[in-house]
Parts: sequence; C-alpha cells; structure tokens
Amino acid sequence: MRLPGRLALLRSTPLAARPPGRLRAGRAAARRGFSRGRLGGTMAEEAKKRAAFAAVDKHVQNNQVLGIGSGSTIVHAVQRLAERVKEENLTIVCIPTSFQARQLILQNGLTLSDLDRNPELDVAIDGADEVDTDLNLIKGGGGCLTQEKIVAGFSKCFIVIADYRKKSDRLGEQWKKGVPIEVIPMAYVPVSRALTKKFGGVVELRMAVNKAGPVVTDNGNFILDWKFDKIHEWHEVNTAIKMIPGVVETGLFIGMAQVVYFGMEDGSVSVREKQPC
Repeated sequence: MRLPGRLALLRSTPLAARPPGRLRAGRAAARRGFSRGRLGGTMAEEAKKRAAFAAVDKHVQNNQVLGIGSGSTIVHAVQRLAERVKEENLTIVCIPTSFQARQLILQNGLTLSDLDRNPELDVAIDGADEVDTDLNLIKGGGGCLTQEKIVAGFSKCFIVIADYRKKSDRLGEQWKKGVPIEVIPMAYVPVSRALTKKFGGVVELRMAVNKAGPVVTDNGNFILDWKFDKIHEWHEVNTAIKMIPGVVETGLFIGMAQVVYFGMEDGSVSVREKQPC
C-alpha cells in the first residue's frame, strides 16, 4: 500500500534513524487521522473534510437559507451540516446548485427549496478548482458553473472550501485544465473560434467519459475548456467572453468569494479572507 507524503517517508525510514522532531510530527499526523488505514481516505480527502467542517461550523446559524455547491468537497460540508441540524435542532433551508447537490440535500434529510421561494440567500458554500491570492476562482470542473454562479451571486456571503492543491498565487498555476465555459450547443464552434482569436490559447469541447459525445450540463448545454497561455486581466476577460453570442456563463468567479478555507497537508486549515461574513 502506498502512503502519501510524510507518512511514506516515516514508513520507509528505520525507527532509530528518524530525527525526534520528525517522529513526533509523524505521530501527531497519525493522531489527526491522516493514515489511510484509519480513515480509509487520502490526505487530500481529509483536507477537504477539515475545510468543509471549519466553514460550516463558522458560518452556519439557525434560520438561514443556504446555497449548497457541487463537487467532492461539498459532500463533507453537507455531512457536517446534517450533523449540526440534528444535534442543534437548526432550521435550515437549502438551495442546490446542481442535480448532485439536490440529491445530497435529500439524502441527508435536509430541507430542499429553490430560488423561486427563497430568492435571497444568507450563505452559499461551494468548492473551487483553483483560488488565487485575490480570491478569484476557476470553477466548473464538474460542469455546474452556471447554477453555481447564480446561487453564489444571490448570496449575502459566498464561502469557498478546498484542499491545499487548489491554493495558487495566480490562476493557471495549479489548475491546468483551463477555464470552463458553458455554451449553447449550436454555437460551440463559432464560440471556440472567437475565444482563440481574441484571447489565444486552445479551446476543447469537453467529451463525456462513460457515454459517446460531449458532456451535457444540467441546463442542456455544452462545456468548452479554454486553456489560456498567458496571464490575463481576469475581470475584463470574463466580461468579454460573456459578450460572445452563444456563451451562457464562464467558470471565472471574479470578486465573488469573501472567504476561502483550505485544508492543508499538516492537518491545519488556512483561511484567505477578503471581508468578514
């Protein structure tokens, strides 16, 4: 069995040869639950859980309307939310950003609603594919960017949860799959041409893995992944892309997140905060 990071080093080093500090660090990491055998997950998965739990514990209060994001990190957030609702008898209403989020809400016995009944949200919690130092995000690796942006945009406070692999100084440093762009199916070819002509890089139509043909979003649209090849002024680029006929939404979330929680490799949670909420 292959162990991650520091634990792999400790496993392969004779006990007598280990420096005392490293030994203590290894024991501390094991106590925090980073061993694969103890929790059945990887270090990154445990980091996601820590970030999710920290955000839910800090920002969720009674009588709130919450936006529930999509992706693997959100599973842990909904788990913790369900625990708190049961233990503290909280009254919480949840607005999903995708079919996956809707199913998570129902499976965990939480109250499901929508933007028709709750057009203004107190808090939205979602993951990200990458976060830069200005709290700009790339999202949409799971294909739910449009509904995620709608829910985040109508929330008083937008909280992001992620593991250490998503923390960057600038967009594109860690995430190499490009900016997702949701497009009307009939327009994906001219939109692709317009993107490369205006901004350079390479555009790919995202193809499905277990079906023939392209990925289809919850809105019935296609996803283009724009792999940019230089640093851009993201606010301007985001606005310009959205003006291309046929573009529904981009995976650039610029100036939207107020707080980001990163679960780190050492078991801590790092916080980047633009403004308290």
